[in-house]
Amino acid sequence: MEGLTTAQLASEGGVNVETIRYYERHGLLPKPPRTPSGYRKFSEEAVTRLRFIKRSQELGFSLHEIKELLALRVKPGGSCVDVRRKAEAKVVAVDEKVRHLQEIRKALMELTNTCSGRGPVSTCTILKILNAGATS
Repeated sequence: MEGLTTAQLASEGGVNVETIRYYERHGLLPKPPRTPSGYRKFSEEAVTRLRFIKRSQELGFSLHEIKELLALRVKPGGSCVDVRRKAEAKVVAVDEKVRHLQEIRKALMELTNTCSGRGPVSTCTILKILNAGATS
């Protein structure tokens, strides 16, 4: 039986062996056939699929969203527009995260501007402000 072992697939895909097992358990990678001695043997398609998963994660897609994208690849009657809609929704989510991170940055800048950076920690204005916010 030709194919890749779990370790070989992990190496080809740039992930660790536990990641392969995790993806199998969650249906992102199909369970491969086993040799008579019980070793799993993955096809080259598994490498392509693994790289697809990794690239999708790099672009911010969750594993649930990746599973949906993988399903669209084989869905009868599926259309590119379905994939585009998912990508557009991800753009909206990323824009929202960027806005949120910008708000956090602004608040942190205002917070650090209150601190001279001198004196004992007991007089630190940043800690005082954070503490006041924690009790309200």
